[in-house]
Formats: sequence, structure tokens, C-alpha cells
Amino acid sequence: MKISGNTILITGGGSGIGEALAHRFHDLGNTVIVVGRRVQALERVTTGRPRMHAMPLDIADARDIAAFAKRIVAEHPTLNVVINNAGIMRFEALDQARDLSDAEATITTNLLGPIRLTDALIEHLLGQSDAALINVSSGLAFVPLTATPTYAATKAAIHSYTVSLREALKGRIEVIELVPPAVQTDLTPGQATREGYLPLAD
Repeated sequence: MKISGNTILITGGGSGIGEALAHRFHDLGNTVIVVGRRVQALERVTTGRPRMHAMPLDIADARDIAAFAKRIVAEHPTLNVVINNAGIMRFEALDQARDLSDAEATITTNLLGPIRLTDALIEHLLGQSDAALINVSSGLAFVPLTATPTYAATKAAIHSYTVSLREALKGRIEVIELVPPAVQTDLTPGQATREGYLPLAD
């Protein structure tokens, strides 16, 4: 993947790893579009940065993804890099019957969201030079955390999906898996200041 001169879409770009990636890629000379549900957060990320744009998207909503894909291709026809970063993590107790809404939301956001967005944009990306797909998984895809089983399962699935994408798109779209360590973000309560987690700037 070339480092500059791209038009890059980053989901979950309003905070955490998505925000850090957006600023880093923008600093390298790329046009960056950050998307997410929190419009104010997206606007904060893009303030004072020309060639950086904010667009609303609910990655858990299949219809919203379909409409968004048409809009972004129309407004940013040079789009050639998609970074599937948006995700949620919920703590779950497996030793009791429970409301599965958190597990279902995690699967919809972390797994179905990237699959749907990739599917909606794949034909456009195949027509671009230097196209790339980057999926953000997690170290928990390989060593799961008992307290967040569905999150870990979705990241393991994203890893597997990325391996398949890489083979299917070989020679046409570069497919990259980003496996970040535990970093200080707002993914879970207190994580932004938790000892032992890497500072986001690192």
C-alpha cells in the first residue's frame, strides 16, 4: 500500500484508534474521510484539517451502509482505501442466562458491519489503482479474554474473513490485517487511563 496520495475511508473515526489512524494518514498527505455515529466527535477530529471530511454512518444498520456506499462513491470517486475499524466491546458473564442484546449488537457492529461495507464498496475498489482494504482485528482474536467472549469471537472471525479476502482479491486489492495491542482508548470504561495499556500515540 502506498503511504500518501490516497483517499481513505475510516470507520469509527471519531475516537480511539480510528482517530489516531485518521490523523496519521492525513499528516502523510492523504485525503481522509472519517465516519461514525457521533457527528460532533467526527467534526472535532476534522477541525482545522483540510482534505479531511466527516460523514455520518451507523455501521450496524444495513440500509444505512447501502445508502452511504452510494453517497461516498459519488462524493469521493477517488476512494481507494477502506479501513474497517469501528467496533464495540461489552463485558459478558457466561455462567448465567442473560439478555443477549449486547452479544447481538457486538456481532452486528464488529463482524456484519465490515462485511456489509466491504461488499457495498468492493466493485468500486476493484476499479481503483492502488486499492487496499484494511481490517482492524485484535490480539484477542488469538488469545481471547473470558470477560469479553463475543468481542473476541468477532475479532477471530474478522481475522479469518481477512485471510479469505486476501486470497480472493490477490493481485487486485491489497488486503491488510491490523492487529493492535491493548491501547488506552474509550472502548471500555476506564480503559483510557488503564495501567499496562499502551498510550494511543505509540
